[in-house]
Amino acid sequence: MWRQRIAIALSLSFPLTLSALPAQAAKVLEPARICVFDPAGKAGDLFDLAQEYLKDAGPLQLRSYTDERLAVEDFKAGQCDGVAVSTFRARQFNPFAGSVDAFGGLPETHSLKTLFSVLAKPQLAPNLVHGEYEVAGMLPLGSLYVLVRDRRINAIGAAAGRKVAVLDWDKSQARLVEGLAAQPVAADVTSYATRFNNGQVDIIAAPALLFRRFEVEKGLGSKGGIYRFPLAQLTATIVIRRDRFPPDFAARLRARAPGFVDTALARIDAAEAAVPKRYWLDLAEADQRQYQQLLAAAREQLTQDGIYDPRMMAILHRVRCLEQPSGYECVVGRL
Repeated sequence: MWRQRIAIALSLSFPLTLSALPAQAAKVLEPARICVFDPAGKAGDLFDLAQEYLKDAGPLQLRSYTDERLAVEDFKAGQCDGVAVSTFRARQFNPFAGSVDAFGGLPETHSLKTLFSVLAKPQLAPNLVHGEYEVAGMLPLGSLYVLVRDRRINAIGAAAGRKVAVLDWDKSQARLVEGLAAQPVAADVTSYATRFNNGQVDIIAAPALLFRRFEVEKGLGSKGGIYRFPLAQLTATIVIRRDRFPPDFAARLRARAPGFVDTALARIDAAEAAVPKRYWLDLAEADQRQYQQLLAAAREQLTQDGIYDPRMMAILHRVRCLEQPSGYECVVGRL
C-alpha cells in the first residue's frame, strides 16, 4: 500500500517539477537555428566554412539560403536564432563589425588574422553588441577583385562612362563607382554576374570563391581580365540573437576566428590557383598608388556619411600600417 501511495505522489509531482524548470534550460535542449546564405546552397564554400567554424559549438541546426535577403528577413522575424551573411549585409545589425569590408581596408586576406585577434579582446566586446544582436564570428571569403570584359579598361580614367554592376542595397558600392565617373547599374545576387556575362555591364567585382559559381569565364571571354589588386577583403559575419544563447556563446565563438583564417585561406588560395593564368592582370605601380588614393578618399567620405564606423576605420588603419608601414595612407596619415 505504501509503495502505491509513493508512486501516485511521484506521478502527480513529476509534471510540476518539469514545469518549474527555467525556460532557458528547456531552450538549450533545442538546436538553435542558424540561417546561412550561400549562392550555391549547401554545396557552396560559404556554407562549408560556416559549418566548419560552428563545429562543436553546441546543438545547432544550419539552414541553407540561396537568397540573402530572405535569410535576413527570416532572422529579423525570429525564424532564425542566428544568421551568416555577407558583412556588407550584416552592417545593419552591427555597424562596427559591418565596416570590416571597407574598400581598401586591408591589403591581404592574411591580415584578417591580426584584425580578428584584436576583435577577440574582451575590451572590444561591447562594440560587437548592437541592441538585441551580437557578432559571434567572421569568416574570410578572400580578396574582392575587379573583373573587366575588355582589358583595355586598365586605369581609373579608362573606367569613365563604363557600366559597373553594384548590389542594389549597398550604398558604398554605388558611391565608389560614381567616384570613378563610371555608371553604377543596380543588381541583386542572382543577376549580378548574369549582367556581366551577358554584356549588360562592363565591370564587376567578386572574390575567387565565386568565380566558378558565377561562371565568369563567359563574361571574360578572350578579351577580358581580372586585376590582381584587391578592392577589399570580403568576409561573412555570423550574427546571433543574444537572448537565444548562453551569455558567453558569442565570445567563445569569436575566439576561434584568428585560428580559422588559415583554414579559410587554404580554400581561397585553391580557388585563385584554379583561375586560368591568362586572365590575371597586374596594375603598374603608379596605377596602384592612384587606386590606393581613390580608396582612401572613398573610406573617408563613407565614414563621414555614416556608412563606415570610425572606430573600425581606426583599427583597420593600425593593422594596415603595422603590416605595410610604407603604405600610402600610413605615410600621409589618412584613414
